[in-house]
Amino acid sequence: MSVVEKDIKYMRRAITLAKRGMGWVNPNPMVGAVLVKDGQIIGEGYHEHFGGPHAEVNAISKAAGNVEGSTLYVTLEPCSHHGKTPPCTDLIIGKGIRQVVIAMKDPNPLVDGNGLKALADAGIDVVMAPEEPAAREMNELFGKYILTGRPFCALKIAMTLDGKIATVENASRWISGERSRRYVHELRQQYSAVMVGINTVIYDDPLLNTRRKGKKSRDPLKVIVDSEGKIPSEAKVLAHHPQLAIIATTDKIKPEKRRDLERLGAQVIICPQSGGKVDLDYLMLSLGRMGIDSVLLEGGSTIAFSAIRSGIVDKVISFIAPKIVGGTGAPTPVGGTGIPRMEDAIRIDKWKYRKIGEDMLVEGYIGKL
Repeated sequence: MSVVEKDIKYMRRAITLAKRGMGWVNPNPMVGAVLVKDGQIIGEGYHEHFGGPHAEVNAISKAAGNVEGSTLYVTLEPCSHHGKTPPCTDLIIGKGIRQVVIAMKDPNPLVDGNGLKALADAGIDVVMAPEEPAAREMNELFGKYILTGRPFCALKIAMTLDGKIATVENASRWISGERSRRYVHELRQQYSAVMVGINTVIYDDPLLNTRRKGKKSRDPLKVIVDSEGKIPSEAKVLAHHPQLAIIATTDKIKPEKRRDLERLGAQVIICPQSGGKVDLDYLMLSLGRMGIDSVLLEGGSTIAFSAIRSGIVDKVISFIAPKIVGGTGAPTPVGGTGIPRMEDAIRIDKWKYRKIGEDMLVEGYIGKL
């Protein structure tokens, strides 16, 4: 096995470990670490929860034997500043680790190469592994949030082959297959908040919680965009864990309705208007200031178009089911006023696809606006 093959092998193991922290470390990054000595893994660790020990600390503390002279594989540049925990670089240097292999630099301005410099200055051999794309994609939520202070926003769509999200009678259960629906709950685990428009709440009455069979789960915050305060007080998002509900509205909401929502335990954010609706750009800035690093936008069609046009969407995740329902009046994934000219269409870049159960999953990033 060549040096490069060896580095890839151990770094992929570190990435696998890092993903165990999905949903538990936000708004911090997912990080995994593997300690190798004499060709054997002697320690492993990952960042397990927000505010807890970092991956490097866990790997070193769980190591079997003396770590001096070992190689540390870590998915993200070790921190060199005091935060909720001491600098990992100090521990690595103090333990006599010979080499540190890193998948990507930390985009956090408080780190951003300082950790690499501290290790190199201490005489430790620092190597960049060829797994940066996988490590960067794994922490794309963290990367956007730490650099801009705004949540990473993914638009999730489930539609039929003919591009419908419901029938002409507004029946939408179930468009996608069981495996796709299970995957959506993995997404909810990953993102800090799920956001829907008020029509989705009125017509579908979703719980917006996370249900992962056989796995410990964390419910996301539930953001309801409701410009006029029309949400029914008996809606499931308010009946189940109302303290997780955020109602984004405008000054159109009646004072007594706002008081009722707050009495139930929901948080109400009064946003300025844009075109008579909630200003989504302002909302995302507000959510970022609350420490919410990521939002999974699940519909419906009107808010999907408004979100794309306002520039808040970073990624599109589309489930396409092998079904046809037809109907000129059946709703499509992205509604609104539409874009008049094809040359002005929103482009999806870096897209990829794969089969998931009976459906096709297409993912990509918002390009030209």
